[in-house]
Amino acid sequence: MKAAAERTAWLWRKGQYTIMIKSMTGFGRYEVAKGARKISVEMKSVNHRYLDVSIKMPKKLNFFEAAIRNELKNYIQRGKVDIFITYEDLTESNVCVKYNKELAAEYMGYLTQMAEDFALDNDIRVSTLSRYPEVFSMEEQTVDEEELWQLLSEAIKGAAEGFVETRIKEGENLKNDLVEKLDGMLTHVDYITERSPQIIVEYRQKLEEKVKELIEDVKVDESRLLMEVTIFADKVCVDEELVRLRSHIETTRENLVQGGSIGRKLDFIAQEMNREANTILSKANDLEISNRAIELKTEIEKVREQIQNIE
Repeated sequence: MKAAAERTAWLWRKGQYTIMIKSMTGFGRYEVAKGARKISVEMKSVNHRYLDVSIKMPKKLNFFEAAIRNELKNYIQRGKVDIFITYEDLTESNVCVKYNKELAAEYMGYLTQMAEDFALDNDIRVSTLSRYPEVFSMEEQTVDEEELWQLLSEAIKGAAEGFVETRIKEGENLKNDLVEKLDGMLTHVDYITERSPQIIVEYRQKLEEKVKELIEDVKVDESRLLMEVTIFADKVCVDEELVRLRSHIETTRENLVQGGSIGRKLDFIAQEMNREANTILSKANDLEISNRAIELKTEIEKVREQIQNIE
């Protein structure tokens, strides 16, 4: 635990956390106590397209909500984040009795006036006067807002650093898994690239054999045969799709290495990869290529699912 905290602190000092791959799921908790005051902050998050922060805290701390949200922007870019803040103040003298002398004098003046107006004995005692409304009142002592914010911000930062540490750890696992899946996708792309020219050769052979079978004694028209093969080759050609798909895979890998908040960007690239794979499958006129294209689409879908977890 100590080693993880030291690593997080080092990352913050070096500014390296901004270039790490981070998952959108995370958890962090931190507690700060000073004197009779204690603040604890707990954070947890799940996937979300944007940054959605929900804060639950005592009314006493509502004044700091804008400052809390501003502080969190230094640590979080995306995700649905729930924050729970508890505050304890065990100070014995946090309330005091307030004596309203002016109001008591006003009560006394009217009572004296009533005694004179109606010829009554003025039997007002201190204990009686003290029970009149607002003569004595309980007043909560003012809390030093700057001191309270220092305590709260320390707890927020501590929880946020622990929170990001768990995100970075999970993000590293996501990165390794995605790189492995990209390698698998490249294997399928290499196979389709190698297999595609063979389809043309096989088609020409089959076409030539079919023609000879139908017209045994007539010489095959090479120009006509070449034209048919060319038309077929144009219909099943996936060279452009393979080039673009390979480029998308390499771009995804480069972004994973560079790090940062790349979740949205990778999601767009994955959509493009899926589009190219669909085109390859639709053009496929070969069982082996069709099977590989299906495997490719399956891997792309797995990649898209994982990318949804990246900040």
